[in-house]
Amino acid sequence: MTANDAGAVLAETMKMIVVLGGPPLLATLVVGVLVALFQAVTQINEASLSFIPKLLVLGATTMLLGSFMFATLSSYTLILFDRIVAIGAS
Repeated sequence: MTANDAGAVLAETMKMIVVLGGPPLLATLVVGVLVALFQAVTQINEASLSFIPKLLVLGATTMLLGSFMFATLSSYTLILFDRIVAIGAS
């Protein structure tokens, strides 16, 4: 494996991290900002008020996108295993 191959694998891994982690984190961020805005307007400073909605949105996002995330991760894992076998064969 050359340095270019290792760099390509690293770039694909970083892309996979963004693809799999981006949607749940983005949804949680949006809900967190909306709850913080609501707390600022109403002057309610309750810690569970910010935690519970984010937890629910994270769970819902994971349930909705779980099959996509699993399929993407499993296909990427198979590609990595194929590359490992190709390196061992050469």
